[in-house]
Amino acid sequence: MPSEIILLVALALFFDFVNGFHDSANSIATVVSTRVLSPRAAVAWAAFFNFIAFLVFPLHIANTIGKGIIDPGIVDARVIAATLVGACVWDLLTWYWGLPTSSSHALIGGFIGAALVKVGVSALVWGGIMRTVVFMVVAPVLGLVLGLGLGVAVAWTCRRATPARVDTVFRKGQLLSAALYSLGHGGNDAQKTMGIIAVLLFSAGLLGPQFYIPTWVVLACQAAMGLGTLFGGWRIVKTMGQKVAKLRPVDGFCAETGGALTLYLASALGAPVSTTHTITGAIMGVGSLRRLSAVRWGVGGEIVAAWLLTIPASALVSSLVYWLAKWLE
Repeated sequence: MPSEIILLVALALFFDFVNGFHDSANSIATVVSTRVLSPRAAVAWAAFFNFIAFLVFPLHIANTIGKGIIDPGIVDARVIAATLVGACVWDLLTWYWGLPTSSSHALIGGFIGAALVKVGVSALVWGGIMRTVVFMVVAPVLGLVLGLGLGVAVAWTCRRATPARVDTVFRKGQLLSAALYSLGHGGNDAQKTMGIIAVLLFSAGLLGPQFYIPTWVVLACQAAMGLGTLFGGWRIVKTMGQKVAKLRPVDGFCAETGGALTLYLASALGAPVSTTHTITGAIMGVGSLRRLSAVRWGVGGEIVAAWLLTIPASALVSSLVYWLAKWLE
């Protein structure tokens, strides 16, 4: 394997690590903020289920990223490098600012920016891009609806139980819901990097005539994401766990379960969604069940603004990196 391909695979795995680091708060914020698990135990729990996700989910997302965002025929090492740099820069900036933005959309934005500079609009695969844009809206709304619906169902089911009994039951239940959510996170997000590495190998002629995802790529990406989660994105935990809405164990259970169901549906459809969007919507849905003022909608507005900026911002960074690399050639 050529040295430049090895370096780019390493960069892709670094992005996957940053993705897990950046998005770990999505998996652990509720279970930490409700004090069901300590931060150390929570990240270990989430990292384990991040890693084993490949045993559960088919590689639909990886194939969408590899073939469904830009024309694989125009991909080369420079396109991949610009894509990954654009995504990593935006991820690290938003981690520093404490904003729970989407690593997935940063990656897609990076892909689009590099492709536009190299070829132009004709390089874009509009079907895959539109599916991504549609699920930018669908994922948080569905997360909100499912979180709210589960909250209503649980409230009705437990209407005769004492608050202490409900708290005891759902402290245990949150272990299950956190595991389900982390499984969905690993199944959706890690596959995006798999798609990037696979299309790089394919464009370099290292996969033969047919596009596929090698097993070693699957394992490496799941491991990198799991390690990123293990290190944790502590700056974002407070935003997700307390600033959006104050959560109890029963709230955390409903939010995580609603988010997990949304991720499973998206993964089955091959739609690369944002785990950040999904869990934020679910938390808002559960928080609004008590009263609308329980949700800090201003914080939610700041998060939405960051979401809207993600694809164009990462595309801009990626396009600048591609242009600079070409200029320095």
